[in-house]
Amino acid sequence: MRLPNKVTPYKKSTLAKLPVVITALREGPVNPLTLYKKVKRQVGSVSDFVAVLSCLYALNTVDFLDEEVLGYVENDSM
Repeated sequence: MRLPNKVTPYKKSTLAKLPVVITALREGPVNPLTLYKKVKRQVGSVSDFVAVLSCLYALNTVDFLDEEVLGYVENDSM
């Protein structure tokens, strides 16, 4: 995961790519390959995409609905 710092600008960091993937996931459940095809222009490489998904999973924003299907998790607990 690339965090913004002196060397890495915010636009190239993992944090800047989170909203792109979240927006695509809000459209409905999707498998990871289809999701990557939707967002690859904005996200870039597969390793960046995996870093974004890992971050979203750690933040409990995305979850596996099935073995091969990702879904957006609504967090209204606050």
